[in-house]
Parts: sequence; C-alpha cells; structure tokens
Amino acid sequence: MQALRGTKDILPDEIIFWQYLYNKATEVLSLSNYSEIRTPILESTSLFQRSIGDGTDIVNKEMYSFIDQGSRNITLRPEGTASIARSFISNKLYQSNQTQRLWYLGPMFRYERPQAGRQRQFHQLGIECIGSPNPMADAEVIRLAHNILKALNCHTYKLELNCIGDLEERNNYKAKLIEYLLPYKQDLDNDSQKRLTINPLRILDSKDQKTQTILMNAPRLTESLTTASIEHFNLVCEYLKNLNIPFNINDQLVRGLDYYNHTAFEIKTDLLGSQDTICGGGRYDKLIKQLGGTDTPAVGWAIGIERLMLIVKNTLPINQQKPLIYLATHGMEAQKKIWEIILILEKEQLTFELDLNNSSLQKQLKRANKSGAILCLILGNNEIEKQTITLKWLYQGLQETIQVANLSKELKKIHILNHNLTIHSN
Repeated sequence: MQALRGTKDILPDEIIFWQYLYNKATEVLSLSNYSEIRTPILESTSLFQRSIGDGTDIVNKEMYSFIDQGSRNITLRPEGTASIARSFISNKLYQSNQTQRLWYLGPMFRYERPQAGRQRQFHQLGIECIGSPNPMADAEVIRLAHNILKALNCHTYKLELNCIGDLEERNNYKAKLIEYLLPYKQDLDNDSQKRLTINPLRILDSKDQKTQTILMNAPRLTESLTTASIEHFNLVCEYLKNLNIPFNINDQLVRGLDYYNHTAFEIKTDLLGSQDTICGGGRYDKLIKQLGGTDTPAVGWAIGIERLMLIVKNTLPINQQKPLIYLATHGMEAQKKIWEIILILEKEQLTFELDLNNSSLQKQLKRANKSGAILCLILGNNEIEKQTITLKWLYQGLQETIQVANLSKELKKIHILNHNLTIHSN
C-alpha cells in the first residue's frame, strides 16, 4: 500500500535533517526573543474564508474541507498565519500589551498538483511579529529569514520587496488596472481572465509571457500609494541597506493571500525551477481586527521546508545516526544479564544497539561491524561465570576482557575516541 498522492513519509535518515533545521531555527529565533507556538491542524473553515479571502486560489480550489460528525465545517489548515491570529485572539495574548514574537513549524495542507518542492501535505517554518506598526518590525522579520537561511548554508537566493499599500490604495489601483486590462481581456491567459473580476492583482503574478507583455504598459501600484505608505516602505529598505541585506524592488510582486498590506516580500532561488519561492511574507495590519480581535498590526513570513530541504540537505554538516556501542549476547543467561549492562550505558549517556536477532555470535559480530559502532560488548556464558565482559574495539581490531565492575571506567575512553573520529571524518 502506497502513501496518498502528494504525501510523503519522512524516514529516519531524513528526520535528522529536519531536527537539525528545527534546532537551528530555535537557536536563531531565540536570540531575538521569539517563542514557539503550536496551533491545531484542524480549524473552522470560516477562519480561512475570512482571512485568506474568497477570491484566492487557496480558498476556491485548494483547501481540504469537510463536515465533521458535529455538522461543523472543518478545514485542514492551508497556512499558518490565520491560525496564529485566531490563537492571539482566543487566548487573549493582546492583554499583555507587549509585542508578541511567535514562531511555528508544522504541516499544512493544499490540494495542488504534486511536483518537486510541492506536496499536498507540506511543512512551513514561520514567524509572526504581532503588535508593532514600526517598519523596524518588517526589517527584523526579513533579517531573521536571512539569518536562518545563512545558518542552514543556503546562500543562493534573492530577496524581492514591494509596497502594496493599504486596502483603500489597492482598491483605487484595482479600478485603474481593470480599466486598463478590459480591452485586452481576450488576449489574457485563462487564469488572468477569471481573476480580472475576482482578484485582479494576482494577474501581476502571471507566468504567461503574453500577459506579462500586456502588463508592461499597465498602471503601476506605486502611483496609487499615499505618502505614508511610501515613507514606511522607504524606511524598510533603508534598514535592510543598513543590515547589508541585498534586495530588489519588484513592483509587480503581490502575495496570493488577501490579508497582506504595505510591505510584501519573497525570497527566491534559481535552483528549484518553477517552484522558485522558498519564503514569502509581509505585513497584515488588519487581519486580527477582521477576525474579531483588537486593531493590531503584524508582520511575518513562512518558509516551505520541503523546498528548502531540496537546496540545503546535501550541504548540512550532519552525520547519519550510529550507535557508539553494539551489544552481542550468547545464551539465555547472557540475555538476562545484558539488562544490567544497559543500565550502565544509559547512566554514562552512551548510545547503543542491542542485537535482537537470536542468531549466532559470529553473525552478531558481522552486524556489529556494519553498524558503525566504535565498540562491541560481548556477553556469553563464559563472561557471566567469571563476572567479566569482552570489549571488541571495532575500529582498531582489538579485543580485551575486563571485569564488569571496571566497565564504567573503561567506557570513559568511548567519548574521547568518538570525538577524535568525528574530527577526523570532518
């Protein structure tokens, strides 16, 4: 039986990369006082209809929604920001009157055509800075995305920024854009023709070459922006220059979610083909109020983990997990006695693998050699009778028998030997 199309098992030899990423994210984000939050995978469908927008592809085509046994409309979350906003409201996090710096990592669900870097169950790492209208907050979250990518040895990417104004400014621009595009309606690609009345800003994002040619002479969003919006954006750009973070201004960049305003940004790479965006985000000052909360500004982003892994997996300084010690037993009495040895290993914090195959000692030793362990501990009837244990140093090809009472002392060598082998392998 196969996994469902668009889903993927994350196997043990891959999990170590995910754990490394999680630990790096924790390390980077903790420095700036961001705290992890975990929200439910299941949410009310209305949450995403109200936040993401009825005119978006996500709500119209991609959500996994169903009626549960309590006749409630339920959706598997397609993105993280709406859930964080809902949690901010329902848990009254606004009562602290402090900026909430939150981050998350977890699975999201969208019904899309699976391809490299795009799954129906996928994972996002995201951050949300809630409570500050200051352009410094925009710069802070962008800087943290930059820092995480650098920490993960991801260096080949470009940051694109745009100012998309507030709702009133965008509505003014939409009217101008629709007026310009209507005479060209039949020349637009099919998706853009549909978006002309539903979500015209998304036409700017079209990958169709003919549509992009038509857009070359279209009105610019910047022409509809107020002085306040331009000043906010200019400060974000100035802070990024002060941080030596390179960026390009792309005045056709719009995000696929309705809740964004003012700053919008994407981090892209040339290493992934058509799925080139690894991080997307922006400011969403009205979302929390729109969902029934207080008027609270916010800014954040999300990184697609599967896409990021395609880029960084082979560059991360990670060795596959191997036990330091392999345990081989011979005879029923040894299988009873080995648990006392295991207690010693656990006390010394040494990783081990106990052979469970009921096979000959010779076959156990062969598996020990293949395991990557440094030491094989052998316990048989002979050893039990003499209260000893045999140590076979697998890397050196040496074997010795010692008293069990001296095992803890002998095991101190393991840490030193493992350290030296790690340095040598790197």
